Amino acid sequence: MGRDTIADIITSIRNADMDRKVTVRIASTNITENIVKILLREGFIENVRKHQESNKYFLVLTLRHRRNRKGTYRTILNLKRISRPGLRIYSNYQRIPRILGGMGIVILSTSRGIMTDREARLERIGGEILCYIWGVLPGMKEQKWIHEGLITESLPNGMFRVRLDNENMILGYVSGKIRRSFIRILPGDRVKIE
Repeated sequence: MGRDTIADIITSIRNADMDRKVTVRIASTNITENIVKILLREGFIENVRKHQESNKYFLVLTLRHRRNRKGTYRTILNLKRISRPGLRIYSNYQRIPRILGGMGIVILSTSRGIMTDREARLERIGGEILCYIWGVLPGMKEQKWIHEGLITESLPNGMFRVRLDNENMILGYVSGKIRRSFIRILPGDRVKIE
Protein backbone atom coordinates (compact mmCIF):
# COMPACT_ATOMS: atom_id res chain seq x y z
CA MET A 1 0.00 0.00 0.00
CA GLY A 2 1.28 3.49 -0.87
CA ARG A 3 1.95 6.29 1.53
CA ASP A 4 -0.44 9.18 1.95
CA THR A 5 1.98 12.13 2.00
CA ILE A 6 -0.76 14.70 2.66
CA ALA A 7 -1.97 12.81 5.74
CA ASP A 8 1.66 12.47 6.87
CA ILE A 9 2.33 16.22 6.76
CA ILE A 10 -1.02 17.03 8.40
CA THR A 11 -0.26 14.59 11.22
CA SER A 12 3.30 15.91 11.62
CA ILE A 13 2.10 19.52 11.87
CA ARG A 14 -0.76 18.62 14.25
CA ASN A 15 1.52 16.56 16.52
CA ALA A 16 4.22 19.25 16.60
CA ASP A 17 1.60 21.87 17.44
CA MET A 18 0.15 19.76 20.28
CA ASP A 19 3.64 18.94 21.57
CA ARG A 20 4.52 22.68 21.66
CA LYS A 21 7.37 22.34 19.20
CA VAL A 22 8.53 25.45 17.41
CA THR A 23 9.65 23.70 14.22
CA VAL A 24 8.62 20.59 12.32
CA ARG A 25 10.48 18.84 9.50
CA ILE A 26 8.54 17.23 6.65
CA ALA A 27 9.57 15.58 3.41
CA SER A 28 9.65 17.91 0.42
CA THR A 29 7.48 16.97 -2.57
CA ASN A 30 5.60 19.11 -5.06
CA ILE A 31 2.30 18.59 -3.22
CA THR A 32 3.74 19.34 0.22
CA GLU A 33 5.49 22.46 -1.07
CA ASN A 34 2.23 23.77 -2.55
CA ILE A 35 0.26 23.05 0.64
CA VAL A 36 2.95 24.69 2.79
CA LYS A 37 2.91 27.78 0.52
CA ILE A 38 -0.83 28.07 1.14
CA LEU A 39 -0.35 27.67 4.91
CA LEU A 40 2.32 30.37 4.87
CA ARG A 41 0.27 32.74 2.71
CA GLU A 42 -2.84 32.30 4.90
CA GLY A 43 -0.84 32.92 8.10
CA PHE A 44 -1.15 29.50 9.71
CA ILE A 45 2.63 29.01 9.87
CA GLU A 46 5.34 31.58 10.47
CA ASN A 47 8.25 30.57 8.24
CA VAL A 48 9.45 27.87 5.82
CA ARG A 49 12.93 26.92 4.71
CA LYS A 50 14.24 24.13 2.52
CA HIS A 51 16.90 21.86 4.00
CA GLN A 52 19.02 19.22 2.23
CA GLU A 53 20.33 16.16 4.02
CA SER A 54 22.14 13.37 2.14
CA ASN A 55 20.47 14.04 -1.26
CA LYS A 56 16.99 14.33 0.30
CA TYR A 57 15.15 17.61 0.64
CA PHE A 58 13.08 18.54 3.68
CA LEU A 59 10.90 21.52 4.53
CA VAL A 60 11.42 22.99 8.00
CA LEU A 61 8.27 24.81 9.13
CA THR A 62 8.22 27.32 11.97
CA LEU A 63 4.82 27.11 13.67
CA ARG A 64 2.89 29.97 15.24
CA HIS A 65 2.27 29.59 18.97
CA ARG A 66 0.07 31.47 21.37
CA ARG A 67 -0.19 31.58 25.12
CA ASN A 68 -3.17 32.79 27.08
CA ARG A 69 -3.01 35.15 30.08
CA LYS A 70 -2.24 32.36 32.55
CA GLY A 71 0.68 31.21 30.43
CA THR A 72 -0.77 27.85 29.43
CA TYR A 73 -0.44 26.63 25.87
CA ARG A 74 -3.35 26.69 23.45
CA THR A 75 -3.23 24.97 20.08
CA ILE A 76 -4.14 27.34 17.32
CA LEU A 77 -4.03 25.05 14.30
CA ASN A 78 -6.64 22.44 13.39
CA LEU A 79 -6.13 20.27 10.32
CA LYS A 80 -8.41 17.55 9.00
CA ARG A 81 -7.75 15.27 6.03
CA ILE A 82 -10.89 14.82 3.93
CA SER A 83 -10.17 13.00 0.69
CA ARG A 84 -7.93 10.00 1.14
CA PRO A 85 -6.61 7.25 -1.14
CA GLY A 86 -9.38 4.84 -0.17
CA LEU A 87 -12.19 7.40 -0.53
CA ARG A 88 -11.74 10.39 -2.81
CA ILE A 89 -14.06 13.37 -2.21
CA TYR A 90 -14.70 15.73 -5.13
CA SER A 91 -16.72 18.91 -5.32
CA ASN A 92 -17.68 21.44 -7.95
CA TYR A 93 -17.01 25.10 -7.17
CA GLN A 94 -20.58 25.79 -6.06
CA ARG A 95 -20.61 23.04 -3.41
CA ILE A 96 -17.19 23.64 -1.84
CA PRO A 97 -17.89 23.91 1.92
CA ARG A 98 -17.14 27.05 3.92
CA ILE A 99 -15.21 26.28 7.09
CA LEU A 100 -16.40 28.31 10.11
CA GLY A 101 -18.26 30.69 7.84
CA GLY A 102 -15.14 31.50 5.83
CA MET A 103 -12.69 31.74 8.75
CA GLY A 104 -11.05 28.44 7.83
CA ILE A 105 -9.80 27.25 4.47
CA VAL A 106 -10.35 24.23 2.27
CA ILE A 107 -7.37 23.08 0.21
CA LEU A 108 -8.31 21.57 -3.13
CA SER A 109 -6.40 19.82 -5.88
CA THR A 110 -7.76 21.19 -9.15
CA SER A 111 -6.83 20.95 -12.82
CA ARG A 112 -4.93 24.23 -12.34
CA GLY A 113 -2.97 23.08 -9.30
CA ILE A 114 -3.47 23.10 -5.55
CA MET A 115 -5.45 26.10 -4.30
CA THR A 116 -7.74 27.33 -1.55
CA ASP A 117 -11.53 27.30 -1.67
CA ARG A 118 -11.66 31.07 -2.29
CA GLU A 119 -9.36 30.84 -5.30
CA ALA A 120 -11.34 27.89 -6.71
CA ARG A 121 -14.63 29.80 -6.37
CA LEU A 122 -13.13 32.85 -8.11
CA GLU A 123 -11.83 30.71 -10.98
CA ARG A 124 -15.06 28.68 -11.01
CA ILE A 125 -13.36 25.28 -10.90
CA GLY A 126 -13.89 22.33 -8.61
CA GLY A 127 -11.63 19.49 -7.62
CA GLU A 128 -10.61 17.02 -4.96
CA ILE A 129 -11.01 18.30 -1.39
CA LEU A 130 -7.68 17.51 0.25
CA CYS A 131 -8.08 18.96 3.74
CA TYR A 132 -9.73 21.53 6.01
CA ILE A 133 -7.61 23.95 8.01
CA TRP A 134 -8.91 26.31 10.65
CA GLY A 135 -7.60 27.86 13.80
CA VAL A 136 -7.07 30.97 15.84
CA LEU A 137 -4.70 33.35 14.09
CA PRO A 138 -2.80 36.12 15.90
CA GLY A 139 -5.16 39.00 16.62
CA MET A 140 -8.26 36.79 16.45
CA LYS A 141 -10.33 36.07 19.52
CA GLU A 142 -11.76 32.63 20.11
CA GLN A 143 -15.49 32.74 19.67
CA LYS A 144 -18.04 30.06 20.35
CA TRP A 145 -20.95 30.11 17.98
CA ILE A 146 -24.05 28.02 18.61
CA HIS A 147 -26.55 27.70 15.77
CA GLU A 148 -29.54 25.47 15.20
CA GLY A 149 -30.07 23.72 11.92
CA LEU A 150 -31.48 20.79 10.00
CA ILE A 151 -29.34 17.92 8.75
CA THR A 152 -29.83 17.63 5.00
CA GLU A 153 -27.22 15.04 4.04
CA SER A 154 -25.07 12.44 5.76
CA LEU A 155 -21.41 12.32 4.63
CA PRO A 156 -18.55 9.88 5.32
CA ASN A 157 -16.44 10.06 8.51
CA GLY A 158 -19.29 11.12 10.79
CA MET A 159 -19.81 14.42 8.95
CA PHE A 160 -23.11 16.03 7.97
CA ARG A 161 -24.27 18.83 5.72
CA VAL A 162 -26.45 21.12 7.85
CA ARG A 163 -28.80 23.91 6.73
CA LEU A 164 -28.83 26.58 9.42
CA ASP A 165 -31.91 28.61 10.29
CA ASN A 166 -30.43 31.56 8.36
CA GLU A 167 -30.33 29.31 5.22
CA ASN A 168 -26.51 28.93 5.21
CA MET A 169 -25.16 25.45 4.47
CA ILE A 170 -22.25 24.20 6.62
CA LEU A 171 -20.47 20.95 7.37
CA GLY A 172 -20.69 19.54 10.86
CA TYR A 173 -19.31 16.47 12.57
CA VAL A 174 -20.22 14.37 15.56
CA SER A 175 -18.03 14.67 18.66
CA GLY A 176 -18.04 14.27 22.42
CA LYS A 177 -20.68 12.20 24.22
CA ILE A 178 -22.76 11.72 21.09
CA ARG A 179 -19.83 10.12 19.27
CA ARG A 180 -18.78 7.99 22.27
CA SER A 181 -22.35 6.78 22.82
CA PHE A 182 -22.82 5.93 19.12
CA ILE A 183 -26.00 8.02 18.87
CA ARG A 184 -27.32 7.98 15.32
CA ILE A 185 -28.05 11.26 13.59
CA LEU A 186 -30.07 11.06 10.39
CA PRO A 187 -31.07 13.52 7.68
CA GLY A 188 -34.09 15.49 8.85
CA ASP A 189 -32.94 15.75 12.48
CA ARG A 190 -32.67 19.17 14.14
CA VAL A 191 -29.29 19.78 15.76
CA LYS A 192 -27.30 22.45 17.57
CA ILE A 193 -23.96 23.27 15.95
CA GLU A 194 -21.14 24.65 18.07
